[in-house]
Amino acid sequence: MDFFSSRSFSVLVVLALILAFSTLLIHVKFPTKELKDRVHSWWYILGFFSVGIMLNTTLAMFFFGFLSFLALKEYFTLIPSRQTDRRVMFYAYMSIPFQYYFAGIAWYGMFIIWIPVYLFLLLPFRQVLIGETKGFLENTARVQWGVMLFVFSLSHLAYMLTLEPVTDGGAGGKELVLYLVLLTAFNDVLQYLWGKSFGKHKIIPKVSPNKTVEGFVGAFFTIAFLAWVFSFLTPFTWYEAVGAGMIISAFGFVGDVVISMIKRDIGVKDSGNLIPGHGGVLDRIDSLVYTAPLFFHYVYYLYY
Repeated sequence: MDFFSSRSFSVLVVLALILAFSTLLIHVKFPTKELKDRVHSWWYILGFFSVGIMLNTTLAMFFFGFLSFLALKEYFTLIPSRQTDRRVMFYAYMSIPFQYYFAGIAWYGMFIIWIPVYLFLLLPFRQVLIGETKGFLENTARVQWGVMLFVFSLSHLAYMLTLEPVTDGGAGGKELVLYLVLLTAFNDVLQYLWGKSFGKHKIIPKVSPNKTVEGFVGAFFTIAFLAWVFSFLTPFTWYEAVGAGMIISAFGFVGDVVISMIKRDIGVKDSGNLIPGHGGVLDRIDSLVYTAPLFFHYVYYLYY
């Protein structure tokens, strides 16, 4: 597999060091159950994505498409729905193979409009054909919103895998995906650590009472620095790397609290129990649904 270049091997070494350091951190410096669960869950996620990016393009599309399926399925089990809504949900599920096919063949034109344009127009019409007028707007909107977040947004990770290196021997799509997931994971843990160590001012108390201004600001600047440290995984200059870190940190936070808002609206603490110790799929990809498309288009604008 072409994944195992010298650059990518160094990534695996870095990941091993991170795992060793995080193990020491949670058992010695911050021996709290919440931090242990948070770090352990990100071990699963990093391992999951590391396997995904080692696959060839076709298998990787199936791999990440399955992630979208799990996320969308979990979302649909949480939101209020009726028997008639399942017919529309079926079309939402059917959008997944098309979206990841367009990503796999790097057909940017269809990839970028298939869900926001074609499916957006199709789903309401399918609801019309069912003939159930009551709740039409809210039920259609719920399904469309889920497809946008958990299929369209996440599929940017898959498309990113197909990006060729900017220069010969340089970083390509696989390294960029790992860079994004790594910094998103760091951002989640660092917001917790900065908040627990120095947090005094709640940032959105009604939605996420444990998040603080100090946690957000501390992670924001730390991630900007780490984005520069890990920039060897990217084609970025130092200031482009810092900009990427700021995007990942700020919008990782936004994704986190948006998914938290969904769970509070529905009345659940965790979206599921798939990942031991830290809820379901949505609990772990909440930040990625925002950082993946924004980071992708940042890279695409700069280099492609």
